[in-house]
Amino acid sequence: MGEHSRPELREPDLPRTMKQRPKALRTGWTTGTCASAAARAAALHLVTGRPQRWVEVALPSGRRVTFAVERSERLRPGRTEAVVVKDAGDDPDVTHGSHLTATLAWRDRPGLELHGGIGVGVVTRPGLGLEVGGPAINPVPRRMITQAVQEVIDTGARGVDVTISVPDGEIRARKTTNGRLGIIGGISILGTTGIVRPFSTASWRASVEQAVSVAAAQGVPAVVLCTGGRTEKGAMALLPGLPPVAFVEVGDFTGAALRRAAGHGVERVVFVGMAGKLTKLAAGVLMTHYTRSRVDTSVLGAVTRAAGGSGELAERVGGANTARHAYELWEQAGVLAAAGTELCRRVAEVLSRFTEGRVAAEAALVDFTGRTLVAAAGGGPDGGRLLP
Repeated sequence: MGEHSRPELREPDLPRTMKQRPKALRTGWTTGTCASAAARAAALHLVTGRPQRWVEVALPSGRRVTFAVERSERLRPGRTEAVVVKDAGDDPDVTHGSHLTATLAWRDRPGLELHGGIGVGVVTRPGLGLEVGGPAINPVPRRMITQAVQEVIDTGARGVDVTISVPDGEIRARKTTNGRLGIIGGISILGTTGIVRPFSTASWRASVEQAVSVAAAQGVPAVVLCTGGRTEKGAMALLPGLPPVAFVEVGDFTGAALRRAAGHGVERVVFVGMAGKLTKLAAGVLMTHYTRSRVDTSVLGAVTRAAGGSGELAERVGGANTARHAYELWEQAGVLAAAGTELCRRVAEVLSRFTEGRVAAEAALVDFTGRTLVAAAGGGPDGGRLLP
């Protein structure tokens, strides 16, 4: 096997900010943090009888932060409601501007009962680490909300019901993958650190891992990793026998998705992508964010030679400006199918090796519309393949 066939496997860390920006991007607050702030404001109003303009809550790190309260009111005796508006910082987050609403009411028995209200999704499938039939409020936000309320109310002595809602959550959820994950009726209350890092890098990685967990819990025969929306649509057309939950838009987080798949005992993954991402994977790069890795077209020169292309073509491809340019050179020379198959073979080998052989891998190269299969390679240990 040639030196390019077994590249060193690398998974570079994400940049905290986009390096070409003149200034660091502004961080924001997760839905979980905002929900905990709203809950504290409602708790203080319930206990003191006075609406709160500002509240302070603890992040999981122990750091305390202050939030403005958009609205705080007494709905009836023993029942209050408060709203904190989510600020996602410079992150293009679909929940930015959401009104995280907490409604608190005294209950007959001691303890704190947490409920999901309007606009908070309901869990309908296993694999999320949450109770089926319960609200899509993740464990860290649950703890934050509970702590925020219990700092004000001794729930061992007097019980309280806490309901988190998001008035337009159902509409916002249409722009998320919640429906496919079996979360219906609204958004999820998320967060692990309480802080949103710009461009949802941490939240995207978390959503990829969550999607793989849900697919595994459904017992799908394979998890299909796609680089984006176009490739996902193409992959669904290529593999119509698989349910939608099997398809995961991984973006740059192929390594994270593979690690989660192997951890859940998923036996087979299929990666569907265009030339650029496949080239990075073939070079052993499992986190493909453009500030952390470049397309190494010399890999494509080696692929060209292995696929039977001439030395002159291999040289031109190896010096190509982009993977797309290399793709076009293959197409012009009539070796696109052979070179594409060799590229996919190398990708499948890297994916399986990254999981130490625990997951059988296939890879598919699609054209730049994402709709047409150009080449595919790899398969299960029995030689069987899902891809045509």
